Amino acid sequence: MEPPKRLLGIAGTHKVCPLIGQIAEEATMHVQYQNCFFPEFLGNLIKKTTRSEQFHLAGAAERVLVQTTAQRVYRVESLFQQILDAVPEATQATVVAALKTEGVVSGTDVCHDLRQLIEDLTDAASMPADAAGEPVHTVESLSKLFDVSTKTISRWRRQGLIGRKFIIDGRKRVGFLKSSVDRFISGNRKQIERSSRFRQMTDQEKNRIVSDARRLSLTGCGMRAIAKQLALELERSPGTIRGTIKQHDASHPESAIFPSSGTPLHEELRQKVFCLYQQGRSVDRLADQFARSPSTIVRIVVTERYHSIQSLSLEHISHPSFSKIRKGDSVLGPIPEATIAVKKARVPSDLPSYLASLYEVPLLNREQEQHLFRKLNYAKYRAQHLRNKLNANHPQAKLMEEIEQLYELAVATKNQIVRANLRLVVSIAKRHVGPQENFFELVSDGNISLIRAAEKFDYGRGFKFSTYASWAIMKNFARSIPNEMKQRDRFRTSHDELFAATQEKRADRMSEELAHESRVSAVRKILNRLDDREQKIIINRFGLDYSQEPCTLKQVGESIGVTKERVRQIESRALDKLRLAAQEDKIGPL
Repeated sequence: MEPPKRLLGIAGTHKVCPLIGQIAEEATMHVQYQNCFFPEFLGNLIKKTTRSEQFHLAGAAERVLVQTTAQRVYRVESLFQQILDAVPEATQATVVAALKTEGVVSGTDVCHDLRQLIEDLTDAASMPADAAGEPVHTVESLSKLFDVSTKTISRWRRQGLIGRKFIIDGRKRVGFLKSSVDRFISGNRKQIERSSRFRQMTDQEKNRIVSDARRLSLTGCGMRAIAKQLALELERSPGTIRGTIKQHDASHPESAIFPSSGTPLHEELRQKVFCLYQQGRSVDRLADQFARSPSTIVRIVVTERYHSIQSLSLEHISHPSFSKIRKGDSVLGPIPEATIAVKKARVPSDLPSYLASLYEVPLLNREQEQHLFRKLNYAKYRAQHLRNKLNANHPQAKLMEEIEQLYELAVATKNQIVRANLRLVVSIAKRHVGPQENFFELVSDGNISLIRAAEKFDYGRGFKFSTYASWAIMKNFARSIPNEMKQRDRFRTSHDELFAATQEKRADRMSEELAHESRVSAVRKILNRLDDREQKIIINRFGLDYSQEPCTLKQVGESIGVTKERVRQIESRALDKLRLAAQEDKIGPL
């Protein structure tokens, strides 16, 4: 037997079913039939039955539809006969005589075509809603009854809610018999409850989604990961989150979180692309994340890299010999070894850890010092010379890579010079510290002066760097210490002596932060022993997410839809689990 053919569209189906054109004039078909037997059957019913019979035939078709399952295959003749049982035998004979009913149809196609047949038959019958014999709901009244949107009602129709056409308020409209609605409710109760719990999104929620999505996107998360995370936090579907983000991006293309391929990336996103590329993210992954072609991502990276190089600080102390150097290997090479072994300095006892660490770095002799300063300034000189050769429109990658390597070498060399002279800052700070000054604040201030001196020192004059650095540090102390004294005198209180005698009892800030992080990690670890509902109750009751104050039993119960007594029971059970988990992991009082 030849399988039944499918209709691809009303305009092009006359060769398959000759009656389609005539049917289209007598009954409007907004949805295409999946099988050509049903539109032919509809045409015969409209021509050979009365309007009252057509309405009863629609009821019979609905009864057949209720008994149909998508997994089975049905004979067309049997289906049509069950529907025609609703009209007299004489009418049945007239309709059947004009039909070719030999064939089989899948259950999926039967469900689809029967729903459309019911709507088209009632459309042709033009029956007033009052004559239906039971209450009729419109789309609007049904949406109010279940507190859902009309879009949700349309989705329910595609999922099996049977609609009919009635004359309502003088015009044809889609209506739903009470019996049809009750039947759909009984088979889809969970779906209806979920739809009823849906609430319209407020502007505040939309702003929070946009703000959180922008923050997460800057960490490298894509649309899918952001939608999944925010859906869990806000108890919304990922599709709703994605739709909100896309709606914002379409309305604000200049500040879009995920701009479309036709919208230029704004400066913040371009810098983000470059930053992620530097962190090791591949071009293909960046192209997927930002909806751009790989060539566009490469172009953005090259442009941002060029701007980054242009912003490098390459100021240096030039020397006449720099222009004569052909190969810089000898200048940029490693520091020469000391000809005379330097005796390692003895570290005084009871020194703070910072001061003791300074003795681990050996001092520089004159030759080593000259080499490092020549290396520092020549690396910057060479990088600046290459930067001037860069073409802004087509910057060469090899040239930019060489500039970046020279700049990194200059920074490393400067740090080596500074580390070797940190003991000089300490020795000068000792001579300037007074009863009112903090020694380590002076050392910190002197370190800044030392770094600036390393950048400004002209090694070509033949002086030792320690002489120039000592002068720079003492000059800074001579300026900063009197200023601090003046500020202290200006805001002096009458209890300075009492303040000076009072011992500082606060713990070290770093130690407090590390202890806090340890406590948070321990709490998160044992919270994973609880299920989702128990976690939510414990977090809300004790304010563990830091975003809101601890809630009462009643408030928690209202948020998850249970009584406060049930919340108390779950909380008690969860706390027992946490105590047991803390004992197993040997976690003491936090």
